[in-house]
Amino acid sequence: MSSAALEVTNLRHRYGERESLRGLSFSVASGDLFALLGPNGGGKTTLFRIISTLIAPTSGTVEVFGMDVARQPAEARRRLGVVFQSAAIDPWLTVLENLRHHGYLYGLSGPPLARGIERALERFGLTPRAGDRVGTLSGGLRRRVELAKALLPEPPLLILDEPSSGLDPTARRVLLQELRRLRDDAGTTIVLTTHLIEEAAVADRVGILHEGQLIAIGAPADLVANVPAGPPTLGDVFAHHTGARLSS
Repeated sequence: MSSAALEVTNLRHRYGERESLRGLSFSVASGDLFALLGPNGGGKTTLFRIISTLIAPTSGTVEVFGMDVARQPAEARRRLGVVFQSAAIDPWLTVLENLRHHGYLYGLSGPPLARGIERALERFGLTPRAGDRVGTLSGGLRRRVELAKALLPEPPLLILDEPSSGLDPTARRVLLQELRRLRDDAGTTIVLTTHLIEEAAVADRVGILHEGQLIAIGAPADLVANVPAGPPTLGDVFAHHTGARLSS
């Protein structure tokens, strides 16, 4: 059994004749904040859907704390918190109601659920907004509700697909601060996909994904150190390998 939080081995996925993932292999250590950086259409969302057990790979394996997501999806899901690019909260329910119903899906009830909701609300500064209907909240607050919901069952691995999609720069910075705090305070392993250099730069390690292949991986400082021209950024690293540019 793997000791890594996430282990991806020779992963391939096809949509008909198009190969979206082309032999990915990497691992994420427990307690790390790991970012997959690449343009839209580069394979990030396909990988996210495989990790979250929504689709099965064409070949290769993905393990979440040693659980194969294709052969043991239920066991893998119990170790996962998932935040999708599109909102997965009910805008007509209050913040509290969204968290309560999510807890029911995980078999939580009574005092354990109440304590979990209280912790989740406090963690993301949502206690004063618990009775507010989600549809009345700003984009940044809705993202906090998504995170609170995903972390309610206290999963050891949190995965996020383009987490700051639709957020303004200030809300994006707040979100990144909260992710670092989760890693530092709760020891949560975090894996996010992004096309934004700013998001990837806060990670412990970055994997650069292009056309379904991992073209570079390492700590942000190590990646930029290998680019001849300076002072380089992660965007320069991507351009160095692909000839294309990413968003800042």
